[in-house]
Amino acid sequence: KLNFHLLLPLGKKEIVRINKTAHQYGLQTIADIKLNDIGNTNEIATKTLWNFGFDAVIVNPIMGIESLKKIVTTAHKQDKGVIVLCHMSAPEAKISYDMNVKSPNNSKTMPLYQLFLKWAISSKADGIIVGATFPKIISKCKKITGKKLNIYSPGIGTQGGKIKETIANGSDFLIVGRTILNSKNPANTAKQLQLSCI
Repeated sequence: KLNFHLLLPLGKKEIVRINKTAHQYGLQTIADIKLNDIGNTNEIATKTLWNFGFDAVIVNPIMGIESLKKIVTTAHKQDKGVIVLCHMSAPEAKISYDMNVKSPNNSKTMPLYQLFLKWAISSKADGIIVGATFPKIISKCKKITGKKLNIYSPGIGTQGGKIKETIANGSDFLIVGRTILNSKNPANTAKQLQLSCI
């Protein structure tokens, strides 16, 4: 998963090379740009990402259900994936993602992240993002999604997310960045984290 701030300083050749290297190791690459715009803009942006060699993109569903469906449909035609941001890992994210909103279909209220989850399911997205720092929300999402959607959880380590708790509550994939990158021995740290998942 490559974040927006890491991609911005790079040129096309560098990004293509990173993706090719990842693919040589049997890894898939995700553009974490939290894409969120009108349909036409999203389509042009994702076309560029696919040309760069990315396998999937993380999107922010605040754009609305119709734009989200369009991204998923066009991505799937290219055999690419779309992962929907349901709840960020940052502590302050709770203020907005837990905020109650009215469902567009009826007058029922629900937390914003649950509305995003419903949209992710109905648009046939490939997965959702729920921060490892909110294990109870991971659990709630897993009960709703079951095996329909994979849950990806950033925030392990540096941000306070705990591996075993995150997995126990239903996360399918853990996203670990700074804990590995900022360690004195990244390879060893990555190995220890992997062993902690067993």
